[in-house]
Amino acid sequence: MHLANSGRVIVRLSNTVGYNHILCDNNGVRIAKVTELIGPVAEPYASAISLTNNIKKFVGKKVFVSEIPPVKKIKKQRRKQK
Repeated sequence: MHLANSGRVIVRLSNTVGYNHILCDNNGVRIAKVTELIGPVAEPYASAISLTNNIKKFVGKKVFVSEIPPVKKIKKQRRKQK
């Protein structure tokens, strides 16, 4: 992991990861959420938003994709006012 100037976390990927997947440490602590994939297809990187205030302690360490798939947001339907 690397911390970019924009505050995003840059992660080198070894497995296929999709958008909105959650990255965790080896204890299962949620660290970041993948927002985009960048770089060459053979060796991609992911740009992620930090989910913790102390992201610097995870820089240089291995992270894993959460086993629980991301939940899709359901849009609430507004009631029609009469």
